[in-house]
Amino acid sequence: MSLLLEGKRAFITGGSRGIGAALCEVFAREGADVAFNYHTRDDLAELTAQKIRAHERRAHSYKLSVIDRVGLKKMTRELVEEWGGIDILVNNAAINRGDNFATTTDRAWDEVINTNVNSLFAVTKPIYKQMIRQRGGAILNITSIGAIRALPTAVHYATSKAAVVGFTKCLSREAATFGITVNAIAAGIFDTDLAHTLPERLIQMHDFWVSRGRMGRPEELAEYAAFMVSERNSFMNGEVVIIDGGAVT
Repeated sequence: MSLLLEGKRAFITGGSRGIGAALCEVFAREGADVAFNYHTRDDLAELTAQKIRAHERRAHSYKLSVIDRVGLKKMTRELVEEWGGIDILVNNAAINRGDNFATTTDRAWDEVINTNVNSLFAVTKPIYKQMIRQRGGAILNITSIGAIRALPTAVHYATSKAAVVGFTKCLSREAATFGITVNAIAAGIFDTDLAHTLPERLIQMHDFWVSRGRMGRPEELAEYAAFMVSERNSFMNGEVVIIDGGAVT
């Protein structure tokens, strides 16, 4: 059987660490050329690029903010000129802050909403427009179980991730006209830098209420994501798939 993403060209946000880095490596293993952006860690970005190239796929890394609209338009033009198009987009990059709502500052609220919500427009629009021109593509958005269930997470984070659900469902209707699918994964707690900003008490509670009894591994999500954006998943559109280790509801 051929690789899931043979010959595809993917762009993944937040590819230097955590779930993003796992997505880059698994997608490359499954046959895709992979470009990604990152924010600060040049060393981790280079490590991700090396892992992509180890699978004999092309790699591009961009030190670029997910809310830099001008920079993202330029990046998209460059990738399309070099690769001929972009077939897959994964909106993965996100931040969280361990805030209680009553003490959340204006700055913290704006930072989380800008990064997690406004990035959806800044990243997706230029790539979506070229997908329209090529009449095909797959967009996958990473949201959170905190957007769906009343969990003890920060209100600004849950709000931003709920916006990802609405973005996914509404855009999927419009995108279907052009042969583009738009789906999402609602992730539970995975073993990433983001998870380790959570209070230890919450991690202990999580391991108790999740039937698997542990945090997820980034590569576990990446394996399923590769299938979701592949042509073998051609009939799913506008869906939010929960991957949370079997949390008690």
